[in-house]
Amino acid sequence: MLINSEFEVAAPVERVWAYLLDVPRMAPNLPGTELTDVLDEDSYRGRVSVKLGPVSMRFAGTARITERDEPGRRVVLDAAGAEEKGKGQANMLLTATLVKAGTGTRVTVVQDLQISGAAAQFGRGMISDVTGVLLKRFADNVAEDIGRWSRGEARKDTKAAPAQGFTIGLAAAMTALRRVFWRFFGSNQRRRAALSR
Repeated sequence: MLINSEFEVAAPVERVWAYLLDVPRMAPNLPGTELTDVLDEDSYRGRVSVKLGPVSMRFAGTARITERDEPGRRVVLDAAGAEEKGKGQANMLLTATLVKAGTGTRVTVVQDLQISGAAAQFGRGMISDVTGVLLKRFADNVAEDIGRWSRGEARKDTKAAPAQGFTIGLAAAMTALRRVFWRFFGSNQRRRAALSR
């Protein structure tokens, strides 16, 4: 499934580009992510833990930067993992593109995600909403840490906290409700406009 999203960081493109390529520093910004090994400049091993309601998932796997387009500010990451307890699999091809947005940077993210096992039961809509919530937290964490990184300071919190289900699930549910609400009222407004002609 393809998931498209974007976020903005109040820092110049060059700084955000360099920060995002500093994978050991950047990875803990995504809730539930733990980098366990740096294999080489472009290859990493780690874990991702997510708990949604009664379902807990912990994937272990590898991620590799397969493309760095410095002039185009585009990076492609290929990641694959398997549940440590369970039969689930996850594969993701992530493409991030950075462009100038005022004095800051807009990061557009396209994820081609393939999952099986317990995570697949949530369906495309919920997975997309949860991904959106996690990406928002990632963007907030980047915005908070990039200044420290620029000054050569340590991270404020170096411990990887698991992505917790209730708050993520609640935020994802609110996103879904807003989407349904606007579809319903948007279609009613279009119907009224058509009838008034």
